Amino acid sequence: MNLIVDIGNSRAKAVVMSDGMVVAESVATEPTRGWLQNIIAGHRVERAIVASTRGNGHDIALMLRDMLPYVVEFVPATTPIPIANHYHSTATLGADRLAAAVGAVALYPESDIMIVDFGTAITIDYVVAGSYLGGNISPGVTTRFRALADYTASLPLCDATDDVLDYGRTTREAIEQGVMRGVEHEIRGYVELFLEEKTKKIVIFTGGDAKYFVKRIKNTIFADCEPVVYGLSRILEYNAERC
Repeated sequence: MNLIVDIGNSRAKAVVMSDGMVVAESVATEPTRGWLQNIIAGHRVERAIVASTRGNGHDIALMLRDMLPYVVEFVPATTPIPIANHYHSTATLGADRLAAAVGAVALYPESDIMIVDFGTAITIDYVVAGSYLGGNISPGVTTRFRALADYTASLPLCDATDDVLDYGRTTREAIEQGVMRGVEHEIRGYVELFLEEKTKKIVIFTGGDAKYFVKRIKNTIFADCEPVVYGLSRILEYNAERC
């Protein structure tokens, strides 16, 4: 079994996979030795991979190397991957972005793919002909709400909403609709531009806030399969095969 440890900006996730299927998963605010030990003890884990956007991936990999015989610390600039990577500044490329590209290719090998990850930041990434080309980054939904509250004197902190209104009739509604509709129109523009050429293309929405937008924007897929997790598992297998 494979253990996938994905450490994001706001949470850490550990997923146990066997034969490409998710067997178990656990979420924590901070990854700790005890948390990792509990996951490993409950399953016959043989190898693991760690990816982090917080810069603590090396420390977590060292913890796991005390428990398992084979551990990969995923570093986009140096870790071998099974697809071509055309990003120029690989030293600053987020591990989650590249892992999602690998996972998307594994899930949809015959298509060109746009991946939209709705997290603390919104990332829009492109995979064409099985190669990762790069993408764009903009503030995520929660980040936009926090910016309005932090950088103005009187606007309240609001949250994401399922409500779809043409305009708000209260300040809270105005903020909610301004952020949600702003993100909607931004991403809709990317989707429409990507789908202009009538080749075989897929748009994947993933991340914590994806559920709010998959029903607002047509011709998209909500990836509850989580391409980052599948990509990390594929990278782990690829490196294990090379040993």
